[in-house]
This record gives sequence, structure tokens and C-alpha cells, in this order.
Amino acid sequence: MPVCKQLDYTARFDWGYEGVEQVGAASDMIVIIDVLSFSTCVDIVTGRGGIVYPYQVKDESAIAFAKQKAALLAGKRGEPISLSPACLKTIPRGSRMVLPSPNGSTCTVLAKKTGAKVIAACLRNAPSVARYIQQQKGTITVIACGERWGNGALRPAIEDMIAAGALLHELEGYRLSPEAEMAVAAFRTAQGHLPAYLQKCASGQELISMGYPEDVALAAQWNQSCTVPVLNNDFAYEAI
Repeated sequence: MPVCKQLDYTARFDWGYEGVEQVGAASDMIVIIDVLSFSTCVDIVTGRGGIVYPYQVKDESAIAFAKQKAALLAGKRGEPISLSPACLKTIPRGSRMVLPSPNGSTCTVLAKKTGAKVIAACLRNAPSVARYIQQQKGTITVIACGERWGNGALRPAIEDMIAAGALLHELEGYRLSPEAEMAVAAFRTAQGHLPAYLQKCASGQELISMGYPEDVALAAQWNQSCTVPVLNNDFAYEAI
């Protein structure tokens, strides 16, 4: 139904795969936000002059794809190169990387199919991405990727909604949908206590219990990066 697509507004907000396909499909730009940890990893790698190839699963095909692209392949946390933002701060500058992620990468794949310009954002670069969007003009949908329950259903993740609000908060001259306004309200509530919110939320607690508090701390850094990662024609994020 058209009424579900927020078409009366130039800045929209929605969740996950379905949000990309139903709301993002009618936008000029789609911003992918997966704070813990896909889009934070993209920000760090591209901020160091590298490029990131999103990939949906870590399997034999991912290994072959990384070889084809002459790229490093990120593994699970605990491996030398992984989806740990803190780990990626130490990789060589200019690295090419394949980043498997069931949430951020899948949303990126779906967003690319819409024909919209696809951008990755997190708390670290939200103001910089907002400035870029204002220069481009056009309608924008910000997607909080969220997590997935064991049965595959979406589990909304507040860190993604807060980061979406951080970006939408910076936009001037846009008509924000009620959904986008609620994301902004979430950011304004959390703005003065971002590290605490990320440490205490479900995803943050999971990472801390696994021994990765530094990833949570890094992802909670607001406005610490000038990087704007945009998906290019080779289906890789690179800083513009």
C-alpha cells in the first residue's frame, strides 16, 4: 500500500530488508546503518583509504570472491581480520576488504537493486554523511538494519535507530516522516550519553560479554569521522 511508503516526505526512516524494499525503493538515496558493526567497519576501512565489498555470507563463495577481488576477507570476531571495528583500525591503509554481514551487507544488496545511491553511515560519520546528502539533494531513506532473531525475524536494535536519528537530525530543508522524527527523538534522548546507551543495549551487552568492549566504545563515537562511504559501480564502498 502506498500509504506505508512515507511518500509524502523527503526524509524517511524504516527497518531492515523490508524497509529497503518497501520504503527505500521510492528514494533517490538509501543510507545503510548497522552500528554494531558493519557500517562502523565500513567507515573505518574507507577512512583509511580502503574499499569494502559487502558480502552476505561467509562461505566458500566468499573466499573465492575475495581472491577474485584481490581483497582481504573478514571473518568472525577472534580471527586476525574480522567484523571487529577495533581490529580493522590496524589493517594496512588502502586495504581491499570483503565484509560478510547478514544485516548490513544484505540491506546493501537490496538497496543497490532499487537503483538508488547507497551510502553507509554510523554514529562516527553521521554529520558528514548528512552534509553530503544535502549537497546531492533528492529524497532519502535511512535504514536501521537491526539484528535477526533465530527464526530470521527482525529484532530492532536501538543503536541503529539512534544513529539514524543522528543523521536525520542534521538535515535541513527536508520534510521528515513521523518515523524519521521518532528516530531523531531517540538520538536527542541518547546524545549526551551515547557510550552508556550502546554499552547497555542488547547488542552492546552481547559484544561486551564476548570480550569486545572496545568495539562498543568505538561505535559510540559520534562525529569522529569525515568519511562518506558510497557504493560504487564495482559494488564496493569507497570514500568520496
